[in-house]
Amino acid sequence: MWWCVTGPLAFLPIHAAGVYDTEDSTERIQNYAISSYAPTISALLEQSGAPVHKPFRHLSAIEPSSGLSYIPDTEKELEYIRHRLHNQDHVVLYKADATKDRVMKEMRDCNWLHLACHGTQNATNPIKSALLLHGGKLTLEEIIRLDLPHAEFAFLSACQTMTGDENLSDEAVHIAGGMLLAGYRSVVATMWSIEDALAPKVADEFYARLLRDGERPDNRKAAEALYFSVKKLREDEKDTRMLSWLPFVHLGI
Repeated sequence: MWWCVTGPLAFLPIHAAGVYDTEDSTERIQNYAISSYAPTISALLEQSGAPVHKPFRHLSAIEPSSGLSYIPDTEKELEYIRHRLHNQDHVVLYKADATKDRVMKEMRDCNWLHLACHGTQNATNPIKSALLLHGGKLTLEEIIRLDLPHAEFAFLSACQTMTGDENLSDEAVHIAGGMLLAGYRSVVATMWSIEDALAPKVADEFYARLLRDGERPDNRKAAEALYFSVKKLREDEKDTRMLSWLPFVHLGI
């Protein structure tokens, strides 16, 4: 099910709407549908063409610091991804190698992307919202200008990558929306901050589901893979607060 929301609804986790007064309540959207978001109907139609058949090549760009507080579990996240992609074409840019220029270069050559780093939403100038890489920022403005004809899927394991601007609530002015504009057909993003310890668990289960048959992963199954990854997180982490799993969302096809 695709949600194309505008105005104040664009800031609400519609994918998690339901009754939470009791633990055994079944009146929750996730019990009936797999949710995805579409910034606009036209964006959804543009991404719904025939699947890409370019050879699979995955980029993992991991920058746990970028001058801010260190994100220790990004190392575990990379370890999990390497394990799942052990027999696939996998490019890794880690710490000092994950510069803006190198990441942008590899984004042109790789059709799948996983970014684990700090992310910021610029409330004053949303177009300057950015992913914080080694020695510099990759801004929304720069992402939108990228021409990535072979791009398929991006996993943005960073905070606030689908946090929009309240003054432009009818427009997808966030990093995840920029990835769709750059050419990615499918994006996993976050509505607000995420817990460092939980992000690797979601990523591990996500890639395990997409790569379980040893075949080329299909970006059209990303929403389903995220749905079951978050479902497993809720079941395994019984004491996990709603705000821990709610931020993870899927956009596109």
